Amino acid sequence: MIHNPNNIRTAGKPLEEASKVMIMVHGRGGSVRDILSLSNHIQDKDFAFVAPEAQGNTWYPYSFLRPMNENEPYLSSALEVLASLRGKLQADFNFKLPQIYWLGFSQGACLMLEFVARHAAEYGGVFGLSGGVIGPDETPRNYEGSMGKTPVFLGCSDVDSHVPKKRVLESEAIFQGLGADVTTKLYPNFPHSINEDELNIVNLLIAGDQPRPAII
Repeated sequence: MIHNPNNIRTAGKPLEEASKVMIMVHGRGGSVRDILSLSNHIQDKDFAFVAPEAQGNTWYPYSFLRPMNENEPYLSSALEVLASLRGKLQADFNFKLPQIYWLGFSQGACLMLEFVARHAAEYGGVFGLSGGVIGPDETPRNYEGSMGKTPVFLGCSDVDSHVPKKRVLESEAIFQGLGADVTTKLYPNFPHSINEDELNIVNLLIAGDQPRPAII
């Protein structure tokens, strides 16, 4: 395996004491320290935060829009890390799927969203910041299962140099088709980064509140 599924770091409450857990997936060139710093912006204090780290700080070598085989075997190894981590949280710490939340940024958002689409279930929440499902436009999207009204938030710039607006909207439609309750927000002329409004929406969804209507 390219990526080590045991190379993880934690923050927040100890896993043994937390009532919720958020899996946080860093982007290309990022680290667990980077992504775990976002835990400081989560207002709910019942969370444990868990972040896996990619080998060489990159989950797969090329753009997420390239044919999937070009990003192998890295992509499959990265998806296996998320599967292993989810299984560990269930088996070792007795988290139920609705207690598990997902957050990813950039390449980490793409990886996380692809994993969740392939393993649709009722999670606590899914927050993809500057990302979308993986593969070129012609990729068959034969995802199965139901997300049972899981709140999903997709936030991205409308002119992101890495993530086309079209792919964000395609991802929105995919998760709606899987039964999720999707909020999508495209930020005009915003750089490839995370903004305060996105974090506010994440906190609203965790609290069970509806954010204001998305502006596209």
